[in-house]
Amino acid sequence: MKILIADDSRVMRQIVTRTLRQAGFDGHDLVEAADGKEAAEKAASEKPDLVISDWNMPEMTGIEVLRKLRAEGNQVKFGFVTSECTEEMKNAAESAGSAFFIVKPFTAEQFEEAFSPILG
Repeated sequence: MKILIADDSRVMRQIVTRTLRQAGFDGHDLVEAADGKEAAEKAASEKPDLVISDWNMPEMTGIEVLRKLRAEGNQVKFGFVTSECTEEMKNAAESAGSAFFIVKPFTAEQFEEAFSPILG
C-alpha cells in the first residue's frame, strides 16, 4: 500500500514514519509532502491508499486538501495527525470525510488502532 505523509515539518514526517513502523506498518510505500498544495498534487498523481495529514500547513491547510480531494471525487482514506484539537476541528474533519483524528503527541498504539482497519 502507498501512504502519503503531509506535514510542513520534516522532523514530524520522520516521526510519523517511525511510529508507523513501531505500530507494525512497515513495508509500505511512503510518499511525503511538505505543504498542503504538494499534498493535494501528490494525492492526485501518486494515488495513495492513505493520506496522513497535518492540519496547519502552508499553501493549503489539511482540511482544505481533504475538501479539494473530495470535491474532485477522490475517496482516498484521509485523516489527521495534528497538535491542535478543537471540537470544531474534529467536526469539520468528520463532516469532510476524515477517517481518523490523532492528536500529537501520539503513540504507536494510537496508530495501530487507527490504521489497522485501513491497512490491515
